[in-house]
Amino acid sequence: MKSQNVSRAVLAAGVGAVLAATALLYAPEFLGREAPPPPGPAERAVIAARAGAQAALPDLAALIADREEWLRAHPDDGASWAELGTAYVERGTRLGDVRDYPKAEEALRRSLAERPAARGNTAAQLGLGALAGARGDWRTAREWGERVRKAEPGRWPAYPVLIDAYNGLGDYGAARKAMERLEELHAGAVVRARAAQTYRDRGWREDADAAALDAAALAEADAEKAAALGRLGDLAWERGEPEEALERYGAALGLVRDHGPSLAGRARALAALGRTDGAVRDWRAALARLPLPEYLLEAGELYESLSRDAEARALYERLRTGTWARAEVSLGLLGADHGDPAAAVVRLRAEWARGHRSVGVADALGWALFRAGRAEEALEYVKRATDEGLRSALFSYHRGEVERALGLRGPARRHLAEALRINPAFSPLHAPRAATALATLGEPPEELPEGALPVAPVGKEKTERTATAGPGTRT
Repeated sequence: MKSQNVSRAVLAAGVGAVLAATALLYAPEFLGREAPPPPGPAERAVIAARAGAQAALPDLAALIADREEWLRAHPDDGASWAELGTAYVERGTRLGDVRDYPKAEEALRRSLAERPAARGNTAAQLGLGALAGARGDWRTAREWGERVRKAEPGRWPAYPVLIDAYNGLGDYGAARKAMERLEELHAGAVVRARAAQTYRDRGWREDADAAALDAAALAEADAEKAAALGRLGDLAWERGEPEEALERYGAALGLVRDHGPSLAGRARALAALGRTDGAVRDWRAALARLPLPEYLLEAGELYESLSRDAEARALYERLRTGTWARAEVSLGLLGADHGDPAAAVVRLRAEWARGHRSVGVADALGWALFRAGRAEEALEYVKRATDEGLRSALFSYHRGEVERALGLRGPARRHLAEALRINPAFSPLHAPRAATALATLGEPPEELPEGALPVAPVGKEKTERTATAGPGTRT
């Protein structure tokens, strides 16, 4: 659940990168002026896009309105259709509003009709790649991104699209290579934010924090800086440091008062500190601003932990019956913990069959299998989720519970303890359950059971140890 928040912020940055690919060419009335006046909202959005940055949402709305008006008079302007479509994708992603996506597809397809891909319309292709990613169609996103990379290997906005696609498909090696290429081609806040996400996914926490700090320092517009500070808050939260997370979210909200990801982040940090009234208030504000599937699930679980069952059920039902993009993990976890685990298995197996093999899908599928009484099958998936590198308290908890069910007491004890060490308050529902499960397992035995280790024949022990020691091993 929590890992999706950073991922969505980075996806929005990726859409901004695509918008940057169009900005220089696709605002014709903004170019060629002498001594221009101070930029207006639409122009500010273009300036932000040139840097691959997030524009303020009012500026993005102004850009959309400006492009719509321009295209009514110039319907054959394929470049402006590409810019409009990509702007729709960014707005839909940042507001969690899928209603923008059909309009985005129509505009981007119109762009290709006016100027086909064979004539160099990479902007529309990248827009379609970003749109596919926003919808969770990672295979299609990869196809568009790789098509542009093949045509123009040095076009840096292709790489954020590819990074998202590879991560969604679970191809983390390819994602890392794409990140390395992006760093060779471009610099600035958007690239440092991407680097932070890559380091986080590998479990390199200090490097992730340093890169995110760079992104915050390099950001110029308030919207971009707020996104960077919110990302820093997420990283602090995931490390189990709610006080530091609060400071970072507060700084973001000082720049953008209704920054949805930071409202959600502050809500979970307040809950971790026992300040549940403030947490409930911030969850309400976050859901009013940015009603994402993962937020509905998290807020519902907070309400459930407070015995506010009617409010929890209302949020779960809202998640269950809503129209969402990229909600399969949240819906799968909802079914596993608060609904029908067997149906959750069917849903998540279908997602896995589509090639969506990220650590999030692996963890959710493993957990749904466990909750459906199929712990042996579950083990493969929860191990895959934890072995990739990402340090997730929720993933470790899930693996520990699966291992406990299978009688693997040592591994179960290790992973349950790891979950609480990573973040002692990772979930208002599951963290107390992890502590109870760990206490039930008890302390490990002080001595190994008799016969647990083979006894080497007298006179041969040192020879065998020396023969099997690796380079540099002291014997």
